[in-house]
Amino acid sequence: MALVFLQRHSKRRSSETQELDEGYAFLTAFRSKDLKIATKNFSDKLGSGGFGSVFKGTLPDMTVVAVKKLERVTQEQKQFRSEISTIGLIHHVNLVRLRGFCSEGAKQMLVYDFMRNGSLDRHLFRRNNSKILNWPQRYQIAIGTARGVAYLHEECRDCIIHCDIKPENILLDVDFHPKVADFGLAKLLGHEFSRVMTSMRGTVGYLAPEWTSGVYSYGMMLFELISGRRNLKQANDGRVWFFPTWAAKRVGSEGHSVLSILDDNLDGNANIEELNRAFKVACWCIQENETERPSMAQVVQILEGLLDVNRPPINRHLHALMQSEESTSFFSKRYLQSNT
Repeated sequence: MALVFLQRHSKRRSSETQELDEGYAFLTAFRSKDLKIATKNFSDKLGSGGFGSVFKGTLPDMTVVAVKKLERVTQEQKQFRSEISTIGLIHHVNLVRLRGFCSEGAKQMLVYDFMRNGSLDRHLFRRNNSKILNWPQRYQIAIGTARGVAYLHEECRDCIIHCDIKPENILLDVDFHPKVADFGLAKLLGHEFSRVMTSMRGTVGYLAPEWTSGVYSYGMMLFELISGRRNLKQANDGRVWFFPTWAAKRVGSEGHSVLSILDDNLDGNANIEELNRAFKVACWCIQENETERPSMAQVVQILEGLLDVNRPPINRHLHALMQSEESTSFFSKRYLQSNT
């Protein structure tokens, strides 16, 4: 079955920083000791992942930044700087801006704009008494994220597949506008990126079977944005609760609309037309056959109401789970890993 559509941190040469030689890559090359001072010896940790940890820092001009210390970088400095200069050319309102970098032997760091409202997961899953996102905010986050990923896929000089779109990698500025983070890491980390991503298969819940598709992981993220629940959750007996399975059966059963899977914190307050669009997009994005998934540009058009889309089929693996004798929401880790 196929989709049916109707219709410059300013630059000054000083003892602290030096400009990158390539005039087109508006980035600053920082010294590691200066970033150590800016982050107070890397004391304020914002988060961590498979590719390194992120720390809050303040530059001499009082600009607040986020400093990512990369791990497992295997490229030589010349190649690393070349890839950095390419990433530095990428500018979009829904992508986190790279301000600069550090490349001193084994010390490889990236310096980004700081996002005051942190990552999306903090608000979706209510960490540290964070703000509950209302439906208009969630829908704009869905559209903005899709626009950022579409830019990476279709408007960059070289197509960049994110591979790791998840709430932790969607940052929110002071007005809760979304900014996609961690794009371009595949170019920086080379073969090590593939190794880390492969080791994450079957445990994260965002990776497509071929794992190189950002569309699939976007769809999985969209389920979480709608429901306010993690897609994967391990029960005490070792089984894994998979939200899309439950959602597919719930919405498909008599008497239940897509409102039945909406985050309880919203008390049913959502634009039903937008909610239906988001649910259908999520279902299309996680189709098992990669060719049946929409492009991210099409996702943007659907969410904006510029394209209509027919009812999506149920993913084959989800259908198999729904037909099993076990609970439709649970299955073993072994099953999950064998089918991702």
